[in-house]
Amino acid sequence: MRTELKLSSLAIMVTALIGSVHGTAQAATDPAVLEQAIAKQEAQLQQLKQQLSELAAQQQQQQVQQAEYQAKTSTVVDRVDTAADKLSKFSFQSYGSAVYTSDEYFDNVQDTTPERRNRFDLERVVTEFGYQFTDVWSMEVEIEYEHGGTGTSLEYDGFDEFGEFETEVEAGGEVVVEKAELRYRPSKAFGVKFGNIHVPIGLTSMLHKPNQYLTVMRHKSEAAMIPAVWNENGIGVYGEIADFHYQAQVISGLNSEYFRTYDWTASGHQKRFEHVNGDDLAFAGRLDYGDFKKGSAVGVAYYYGNTSDNRHKSNKIDVDGTVSIVSVAGAYIEGPWILRGQYLYGTLSDSDAITQANKTTPGLKPGNFAQLGSQSQAFFVEAGIDLNHFTSVPLTVFANIDYSNPLMEVETGTATKRFENTWTSVGVNYFPIPQIVIKAEAGLHQVAVASIPDTHFFALGVGYQFSL
Repeated sequence: MRTELKLSSLAIMVTALIGSVHGTAQAATDPAVLEQAIAKQEAQLQQLKQQLSELAAQQQQQQVQQAEYQAKTSTVVDRVDTAADKLSKFSFQSYGSAVYTSDEYFDNVQDTTPERRNRFDLERVVTEFGYQFTDVWSMEVEIEYEHGGTGTSLEYDGFDEFGEFETEVEAGGEVVVEKAELRYRPSKAFGVKFGNIHVPIGLTSMLHKPNQYLTVMRHKSEAAMIPAVWNENGIGVYGEIADFHYQAQVISGLNSEYFRTYDWTASGHQKRFEHVNGDDLAFAGRLDYGDFKKGSAVGVAYYYGNTSDNRHKSNKIDVDGTVSIVSVAGAYIEGPWILRGQYLYGTLSDSDAITQANKTTPGLKPGNFAQLGSQSQAFFVEAGIDLNHFTSVPLTVFANIDYSNPLMEVETGTATKRFENTWTSVGVNYFPIPQIVIKAEAGLHQVAVASIPDTHFFALGVGYQFSL
């Protein structure tokens, strides 16, 4: 606006100057008048030059301000674009479950008179963070909060020979890093991951969210043989070729100091200490046709590794303690039909030597004095019908059987059948919305010892899962 006013003033002055020149030409015959007119014209010209200079300076300043404004606007836009780009590379997921159980418990493995106990448990809350650095580099961290918090608690373990109380930090609630892996995947057919990675042995390592299994709690048969949602430190290759998915890993091995009669090698998972002993490494591999997470699939997996050199009291034993596990699994998901199953078979070399070494290792629990299986097996089959295909009610009914025998065979002597268990059950899954499932299950627990009565159990659970 100020520039327009100045231009108008300049126009008036130029017009006046032209008129003045015209008047001067008429008065050219009078020298005094001519001199006065010339002086006036020079003054007007000088004023006009000054105003033109000021106008040019203002226009230059406006151009500078406009350039600065455009630069600032561009910077803000770039920052917004950069922030949006970074946010688009970040992913967050979470799942969790809470359960109520009513079971008949035995005071210890010698007891044959069960007592019913009702319990509540905030089973787990899991958070998963992911970031896609580039098209080929990414990372994922999975943190699990178990049993409602952390801290030291007193636990009663009736599976020891005579039952005992023990104080453990990890028993009463813990924070566990279940995965912390970096991935390099230049193509769909080949990728490398390293860090703390999931071991592909057992379906629970892949199907561990509440909507991925039908029972209220994860399958008891698998937990009685191998670590649940097994994770180890190591490196692995993986990929997808046509409908085949493969994995091969070199990872930290188990520690035979903590092998138990009732869950075979599951307690040998090295999660009790700040550092994981890596003198004995292990190999794990898996090949699937189809995708268990998406639907129908069949697969086979294999694990092999020594365990004795990972003991903290390594001078107690001079054998390998080799663990070998084979897993065969299948799933059929079609229309309303849901069918999943798995068979696990494992061998442990030098099981007697490990038992004796644990027996004479100070500080270990009495339960380690009992037998360890040289062979172990477990399986489960779950079948369900999604009634939402026939009605408007999002309800799935199911039947399930779990079986485990960690003492299938022993190296010497006769194996006790006290830990050979079968669980059969029926139940329902109700989905009020796709992200939430409410479960109920009732069943029968049988022990392969004639003097131990069959017991009944009931469970309720609620689970959720979502992703951003």
